Amino acid sequence: MSTLRDWFSLVRFSHSVFALPFALCGAWLAAGGPPGWRTALLIVACAVAARTAAMGFNRLVDRSIDAQNPRTKGREIPSGRLRSSAVRALVLFASVAFVALAFALNTLAGWLALPVLFVLLGYSYVKRFSSAAHLVLGLALAIAPLGAWVAVRGAIGADVAPVLWLALAVMTWVAGFDLIYACQDAEFDRKAGLFSIPARLGIANALRISSALHVVTVVALVLVGTSAGLGWPWWTALAICSGLLVWQHRLVKPDDLSRVDLAFFTLNGWVGVGLFVGLALDRALERGGI
Repeated sequence: MSTLRDWFSLVRFSHSVFALPFALCGAWLAAGGPPGWRTALLIVACAVAARTAAMGFNRLVDRSIDAQNPRTKGREIPSGRLRSSAVRALVLFASVAFVALAFALNTLAGWLALPVLFVLLGYSYVKRFSSAAHLVLGLALAIAPLGAWVAVRGAIGADVAPVLWLALAVMTWVAGFDLIYACQDAEFDRKAGLFSIPARLGIANALRISSALHVVTVVALVLVGTSAGLGWPWWTALAICSGLLVWQHRLVKPDDLSRVDLAFFTLNGWVGVGLFVGLALDRALERGGI
């Protein structure tokens, strides 16, 4: 049982609340409501497989760095609880599963899964040469709603604007909260020669950039609502989630990072879930389903 917990911890299964709700938002926008059950299940399976591959690969690539960082040296591979060869096999299996599941959705989704996988796995190397790693992580998660749109439609289409705005919102939202999380390792990254905005510009400036990114997030979500013609459930959810974003920035200070976990995990977990609930309710009301 402890080994099973280690595997779930390795891939941070609980962090699926960051990307999965937005993949479902993309599917609901594409279908104008809930997609068929087969499509929905395949989208969820793709999201889980993609996240498993990405997180497993990240832990594999970073195992020597994690072993040197006091905050991460207890992770599964550095501590010896999981073997690198076993994690490598998991990454290979999840990667193949992701591409196969994408092809099961439609041909376009299948072929696009290959460059998507390159982005998901390539992110792990970016902090070795660029401080833009936070934005690349945002891009990796922003692909989720776009991929779901293609999964439902089998094409891009001229009415793609709402999901493009949603992708921008996800990208800036993720980059913003990743900046907050990275503040914990600013000193270590600086000493280890790793690239991050907190290490390069300082924690105070990193938090200011994070706030600016989240302003863009809210603006992009407003544009999702206006371009898709969404009603009061969406705007109510957006107001609540905007409040959560403001709250997380009030929790974290340059000289006090003790509440990063609350800001990073708890509050951001509710953002994606809340927005999906608002969108799903809006589409149900539009269709007369409620």
